[in-house]
Amino acid sequence: MSFIKRYLLPRLITYFLVIWVGITMIFFIPRFLPTDPVQQFINRLVAQGTYMDPKAIEEMTETLKELYGLKGSLWEQYINFWKRFLKGDFGPSYYQFPTPVITLIKQSLPWTAWLLLVTTLLSWIIGNILGGLAGYFSNRRWVKILDSIAMVIRPMPYYILALGLLILLAYIIPIFPIGGGFAIGMQFTFSWENLLILLKHAFLPALSLILIGVFIWFQAMKLVVQSVKSEDYVKYAKMGGIEEKRIVRRYVIRNAMLPQITGLALSLGQIFGGALITEIVFSYPGIGTLLYNAIFTGDYNLLMGVSTLSILLITTSILLIDLLYPLFDPRVRYR
Repeated sequence: MSFIKRYLLPRLITYFLVIWVGITMIFFIPRFLPTDPVQQFINRLVAQGTYMDPKAIEEMTETLKELYGLKGSLWEQYINFWKRFLKGDFGPSYYQFPTPVITLIKQSLPWTAWLLLVTTLLSWIIGNILGGLAGYFSNRRWVKILDSIAMVIRPMPYYILALGLLILLAYIIPIFPIGGGFAIGMQFTFSWENLLILLKHAFLPALSLILIGVFIWFQAMKLVVQSVKSEDYVKYAKMGGIEEKRIVRRYVIRNAMLPQITGLALSLGQIFGGALITEIVFSYPGIGTLLYNAIFTGDYNLLMGVSTLSILLITTSILLIDLLYPLFDPRVRYR
């Protein structure tokens, strides 16, 4: 009962409060933009040479406002937005009208989900292992070599690294495809051959995310370990004759992992950072590309759908990590 009152309940309240504030901001911000999706749609029809009399334009405007959730006062729109949100209905997309937003998200989400999960976990594991060993054995030669590589790759923008890999391994040395998530004109059916094609298309986007991700975690873990290894309990363990491998594994790395575990949940924010840019560079059919199209075309519904998804994923991942944190940190467990 104490766990529920003092630990679980405050975090659940914060979780739902953050979701409410975030989704409310997503609702209001697009409505303050100068773009009008309804007028843009009508202008596009007129530009294509479609003749429409004033009455038909008026009727279409009302229909589109209803579809886009722009009918009525701002408060009425807000209430209707939450009603539709709770049903999982974000209305139709503007740039792929009349396809529902939820359909586009369902098509794009698996591509980004597996790409991000694999690259995030791999870069986190590799970076923390290398960073932990480099922080403890900081005078070794291989550590200095890794530091030099990290100093070059870590500050490099995602799009520069992605473009460099694309030019090198798709144009100069044509080992991998230029872009896309699958071979053009092919329908995916599960087989080893098709799986190999998928991996081949995903390799360069994944490599660009992993390379920078590894060195981000490497440098962070190295700094934490260098701080932890100077603690009194580590010095006491050495004086007590405990084997150095055991000290590194049980005392130094284990304590240094705590902030890294928190950072793992926050790293899902890459969906709108490096992952977005990487997907655009490689024409990868994920959520990042979908968000770019939503911003570029002023698609209110699609923008709200993708942004809402990001808020739900990030806040839920942070909540789960927060609830699991006592398993890793006994100081929280016994407080």
